[in-house]
Amino acid sequence: MPNEVVGRCPVCGEALEVTDLQCPSCHTRISGSFDLCKFCKLPPEQRAFAEIFIKNRGNIREVERELGISYPTVRSRLEALIRALGYPVDEDDESSDDARLIRQRKEILDRLSRGEINATEAARLLKNLSSR
Repeated sequence: MPNEVVGRCPVCGEALEVTDLQCPSCHTRISGSFDLCKFCKLPPEQRAFAEIFIKNRGNIREVERELGISYPTVRSRLEALIRALGYPVDEDDESSDDARLIRQRKEILDRLSRGEINATEAARLLKNLSSR
């Protein structure tokens, strides 16, 4: 089995360019300057995430379960993937009720980790968020 195409230069990190193609059947060779697809230029971690996301038909909860990561982490990786493919992330998405709730929960947990609040206070604040 042939090796996978590398999309980025291992020395400087810039996108690589394909300059030679060959037919595995008749061995015809074509030389020139060919661009790699957007997915080939992604780092391996983002390609793997994209594959899992597609396999799970875009169901974030299923991606959460398969990767063992939280909903906000899946959303964050998805947004990073969208940006890496050259698409803007919809700002309306960022201000949705779900996104706002996730940011509020994260802020509470950040305050807890910084020692600004104790675990009891964090639990109370998180419970209040859930009951809204």
